[in-house]
Amino acid sequence: MPTMDFQGKQIEVDDDGYLINLDDWSKELATELAKGDGLTLTDAHWEVINFLREYYKQYQIAPMIKILVKEIGKAMGPEKGNTKYLYELYPAGPAKQACRYAGLPKPTGCV
Repeated sequence: MPTMDFQGKQIEVDDDGYLINLDDWSKELATELAKGDGLTLTDAHWEVINFLREYYKQYQIAPMIKILVKEIGKAMGPEKGNTKYLYELYPAGPAKQACRYAGLPKPTGCV
């Protein structure tokens, strides 16, 4: 199983870089993952990450992009619940990239 070194600790990840143990997640780790992708997390990024963590807590599943857009639209309004806005924040794919930063499994329906 692959691992990543973070703050002197070996953290297990899957082949795509998603955490195996969700309890290994921290805001600092999310920031480091984003930095590795060339992104600096803003309040707008955190809004999506926190939304995803709450969604996962409630449904025990990481939503695919279609569901993510719909649910963010319901919770935060149409200006944020659209693919254009989310891709501006997460250019590698809002569901996949944001879920990885949120410490969640790879979303269903993602290849």
